[in-house]
Formats: sequence, structure tokens, C-alpha cells
Amino acid sequence: MKKPLILVTNDDGITAKGIKSLVEAVQEFGDVVVVAPDSPQSGMGHAITVNQPLRLTASTIFEGIEAYTCTGTPVDCVKLAIYEIFKRKPDILVSGINHGDNSSSNVLYSGTMSAAVEGAMEAIPSVGFSLLDHGSDADFTTSKHVVKKVMQQLLTQKFPLGTCLNVNIPNCAVEDLKGIKICRQGKAHWEDRFDKRLDQFGKPYYWLTGEFKRVDKGSEADTLALDQNWASVVPIQYDMTAHHLIPELTEWDL
Repeated sequence: MKKPLILVTNDDGITAKGIKSLVEAVQEFGDVVVVAPDSPQSGMGHAITVNQPLRLTASTIFEGIEAYTCTGTPVDCVKLAIYEIFKRKPDILVSGINHGDNSSSNVLYSGTMSAAVEGAMEAIPSVGFSLLDHGSDADFTTSKHVVKKVMQQLLTQKFPLGTCLNVNIPNCAVEDLKGIKICRQGKAHWEDRFDKRLDQFGKPYYWLTGEFKRVDKGSEADTLALDQNWASVVPIQYDMTAHHLIPELTEWDL
């Protein structure tokens, strides 16, 4: 039997420590091909490049692994991989390991998770992995442990089409990890602030900053699980229809 074909991508760029750790964790499970941005693309969400050409360049950054850099977004990487690089559709898509939290509403902004959602739209079992540590030299030992656990299940369980998994890992040692918990998306939001500064010409510019407010105390919320040193797994779908509101809206006088 052919080995599973595994597409690896991310949003932190091909030189990030997180994607190197992800490649190391999944390469025992199949034939790995990496297609990742040539520069950081955090916070790009599901953006695609339509107003300028994309460039794809072969890379030797991972020894013995076929790899390419792309000048576009994480979703661009997935699209190019599927339609220009692979001779057959990949069996699994994994994205990450992101440097930073993608729990709760962060999933809407995340390039890491948008790559996984794009895989789901292509009917590919897809997972985004994120570590709650923004440091460029973060320790991904626990993350690799979680990745391998999830990969074992991906290869043995039937994966529902049209969905993907959002996996977040607390910043703790393997021996302090309580386990992996199936969760729902917790309620949280960013309280945005802009740091206003002046350039050398006296004209204002802005840096987006703010604080992430976790307001959900529910036992099934991914935010709470992470606070308690559980790795959280949230099933995600790209159908954003609020189905429960359809009966109510049909009563409107439209």
C-alpha cells in the first residue's frame, strides 16, 4: 500500500521552529511535502492573493523532505500544493505548529487554521496545531507528543468531510500535560488598542495591540481546558450558517 501523502504548511513561514517540529512529528506517518510561506503571514485569515502573481520556489531547508516556499498566504500555499505540485490529492493536511494561541475567536484571524479550513473545503482531513507560546525559540516537545497522538487517530478513524480540527497545546512539559480534551470554542474577544506613533516626517502611524479577554467559564470551553493544562481539540466547519436562526428569520416581513 502507498504511504499516506501528508501536506505540511503554516503561517509563520518556512523557517519557523514550529513547522520544523511539525515535520519531525509527522514524517514517520507518511510521505511529507512542505509548502509554506516564504515570510510570516500571521493574522492573514483566509486571504488569497488575486492582485499580484505568486511565486513557488523549491527549498532544501528540510533534509530529505520535498519542500517549497510560496510568496503568498497560507491558503495560497494549500491551493498551489493541490493544483500545481501534487499528482494526487494529499491524504492529510497539517498546519502549524503555530507560535501562539489559536483558541476561541482567534480561529477567525488565524492563517494556520485557514490553511486547515481550505483543506477541509477540498475534502482533505485537516488539522491546525498551535502552541501557547509566541517565542521564536519555543519548546515544541509537548506539541510533538500531541501531534503524534492526533495523527494516529487520523489514520485509523473515519474523518467527517467538510470539517477540520483546531488543536491547541498548553505551554507545559509533557509530564504536566493532563491529556487531550475534546472541546467547544470558548467565548473570548480581543479588547483592541492602537499604539499611535509618529514617523520621521511627523505623520501618524499605528500598531495594533490589545488584550485577549477570556470570559467563558464553561467546562467544555477550549480556553478553560488550556488554562488547566489540557490540549484542546475543537471540530471546525466552514459552513458558517446560523441554522438555529433560520426558523426565526422566516417570520420576518421580507
